Amino acid sequence: MTHHGDEGPPEVLLVMLDDTLPEPAYAHPGDAGADLVTAVDVVLPPLGRATVPTGVRIALPDGYAAFVHPRSGLAARHGVTIVNAPGTVDAGYRGEIRVTLLNTDPEHAVELRRGDRIAQLVVQRVERARFVRAERLPGSHRGDGGFGSSGGWGSDASGGAPPDAAGADRDA
Repeated sequence: MTHHGDEGPPEVLLVMLDDTLPEPAYAHPGDAGADLVTAVDVVLPPLGRATVPTGVRIALPDGYAAFVHPRSGLAARHGVTIVNAPGTVDAGYRGEIRVTLLNTDPEHAVELRRGDRIAQLVVQRVERARFVRAERLPGSHRGDGGFGSSGGWGSDASGGAPPDAAGADRDA
């Protein structure tokens, strides 16, 4: 296996807005996401949402972005997810990382205490694309099939779009 460069992991500068909160940290070796915590107590009413501060500001190196993902434990136990998952932290952003949490439970509120882990931050190398206009796109095995066209619930047995779907005149 080849290592992507010999420079080691990217250095992310960190400012903690509250020194009593834990810094983002990886819970286990090999984890992709570092835990983010809530800087405040918050109650998410049934089907309610709240934008929660984390007390964290970062500076990513050029060519990197950080993505704020939901925590699977909060989702499984309480139905809490992130509205715009994953949230994107661009390399040029210097403000506090805030997380918009959503309680998907229709009956029960979720109470989070300051310092509770609410999300995970995944830092990744990203490319900046150069968009080039074209009259036509080259063919692919998928054709112009859109969202959900690779099969699953509600699709026909062949894994394609339902028989009454528009777009039957595909380019060869």
